[in-house]
Amino acid sequence: MSLLKLLKMLFFGPRVTEPKKSFEDQEFEKIGADIKKEIRRLYGGRSLRIRAVDGGSTNAEEIELTALGNAYYDIDRFGLSFVASPRHADMLFVTGPVTRNLERAVKTTYEAAPQPCIVVAIGDGACIGGIWKDSYAVVGAVDKVIPVHVRIPGDPPTPTEILKGILAALRSAKK
Repeated sequence: MSLLKLLKMLFFGPRVTEPKKSFEDQEFEKIGADIKKEIRRLYGGRSLRIRAVDGGSTNAEEIELTALGNAYYDIDRFGLSFVASPRHADMLFVTGPVTRNLERAVKTTYEAAPQPCIVVAIGDGACIGGIWKDSYAVVGAVDKVIPVHVRIPGDPPTPTEILKGILAALRSAKK
């Protein structure tokens, strides 16, 4: 095949990509709108700042948390944002069972966050210890190390389930 034929095929050949699909998850959108109202009620005009800390997870929960910030889910539009420092956080996400090696890191992160700080355990490991709960290397679920306000079970929970947990935490919070 000549170079000219190849270029013609590439630029003028049949379309091989699919058209962009719009985001149609009505449940996700409704929960997001409710979260936006709760954030406005509790924090006025600013966003809810979230700090995520890994207590020893398999990284599955972190992948779902990362998905929340991508262009498809875009939780920033609901007034949610992730922060790098626990000193700026209103909510603390903890993933995975707390391992002995990371127990101090989880405690230090919680202590550095301004109080009151809402703590959310994300995933089966964080909620009940998961399959590692009786391991010599694991302290246990997050509530064995720091107080937990909301538990979002799942292995891993979906972005919609995570938003439901955030909404439950905000509704139970007082200004």
